[in-house]
Amino acid sequence: MKVTRITTNNQRDTAVTDDISLDHQLLFFRTPAIFTVKGKETTLNGHSVMLCSSGSLRSFRPASSKGIRYDMVVLNMNSSDKQYVESMSIPFDTPIELSDDYVISAMLRAMSSHIMHKSLYQSEFMELSMRLILIAISENCHKLPPGKVETIPRYNELKAIRDAIYDEPMTHWSAEEISEDMGISRPYFHRLYLSAFGVTCRQDIIESRLIYASELLRTTDMSISAVAETCGYDSDAYFMRQFKQHKGCTPSEYRRRAVSNGDLAAE
Repeated sequence: MKVTRITTNNQRDTAVTDDISLDHQLLFFRTPAIFTVKGKETTLNGHSVMLCSSGSLRSFRPASSKGIRYDMVVLNMNSSDKQYVESMSIPFDTPIELSDDYVISAMLRAMSSHIMHKSLYQSEFMELSMRLILIAISENCHKLPPGKVETIPRYNELKAIRDAIYDEPMTHWSAEEISEDMGISRPYFHRLYLSAFGVTCRQDIIESRLIYASELLRTTDMSISAVAETCGYDSDAYFMRQFKQHKGCTPSEYRRRAVSNGDLAAE
């Protein structure tokens, strides 16, 4: 299956009605949403996904006054891809509430980070990432037990913190303040966070800021200094150094690539 477009961290305060498209779409919602598919309305309170078939008309709107946040992947799927989805027992055009969105969220972030790297194996990376996402959705549909919730203390609290970090990357996040709010020591917080997600809290804070910075560079004409400040950086030089270290190019180079590579660039 070929990924033709990715848009991340979309935000809307009003209803969204998609035009009938020849492409398939994967919609990942980070906030409560109300869906209308084929005249049927469904409300989901948690994080959710929907794999949309080509030629279908659907709409969705926020379930609260806070608006709606979602990611979208546009796909070209052939008959073999569709058979693969069917073999995973994933229904098309059906919103699915997720008991644990860790894998899906992580893979979408990886795809978003990788999208501007015109590597030899980019298409393979995108396809394999989508297959991992579909496996995670299938496991959710089959109600497999979420092992992390059972084995890691205070997993739900940690997951809520991680979601907030990616939802609000411009916030000044401090591991010391978070651990204090949780009533645990900072070293214990670090051990729990690393056990739960395989990365440190600081790594997630950096990644959330750089993802947000990438979106601003792709979708606005804000200056590099303004992007750095908006993403919570006090120093332009530190922002540019960190961006190049993690993205492999400077913010200016990234913006130029986004303009020239519009086929996969997120808006």
